[in-house]
Amino acid sequence: METTDLIRTLVNAAPPVRVIRPPVFRAGCWLVVAIAVVTLLAVEHGVRSDIAIQLRNPSFIVGTMASLLTGATAALSCLLASLPDRSRSWLLLPLPSLAVWVATIGYGCLTNSVNYDAGSLRLGQAFQCFATVLLISVPLSGSIFVMLRHVARLRPRLVTLTAGLAVAGMTATAMSLLYRLDATIMNLMWNLGTAVLIVIVEAIVGRRVFTRIALSAEQASKS
Repeated sequence: METTDLIRTLVNAAPPVRVIRPPVFRAGCWLVVAIAVVTLLAVEHGVRSDIAIQLRNPSFIVGTMASLLTGATAALSCLLASLPDRSRSWLLLPLPSLAVWVATIGYGCLTNSVNYDAGSLRLGQAFQCFATVLLISVPLSGSIFVMLRHVARLRPRLVTLTAGLAVAGMTATAMSLLYRLDATIMNLMWNLGTAVLIVIVEAIVGRRVFTRIALSAEQASKS
């Protein structure tokens, strides 16, 4: 068979390829999902009782905006870095806002340390906070993994870590709007501690998901 005939035969027999949406578009869709989840929780649960006062607090505004920006830029960076023609340097995109977010948490802990109230660590409130974290992080994790399902063989560890950071940033933003967590231990636990936990879980689960996708793709190609 002539080379041109072979190429023509392969082209005619090839199944149609679905083009992946641009990373900016997919990141925007994910942000819409995140905003919808947080809005539904705010309608059901209600925002924190002192939200009007906090909106005049520069530290609260900077910290909340930094966590929101961390989530948005982390989502965009992991979607960009998942493409084979993009540099892994995109994974550095959320670092500036992450540094501001962590700095505001540390500043809040230092300035509010004398205002710690042991009664704020009630078991019922802790359980409610944990349930809210699950309600936010589970749908956001599922949606971003769907968008990253084609990254099975491309930097799975770094991309899933950044995806976890995106979910953590959005979760922390929602928690700061829904709950009064200004006491030092509560601030650390639900802002920094929850963020670290989400990133670790996302990295472990996400890597396994992408590994299964890669194995399924290999089996499909062999068959």
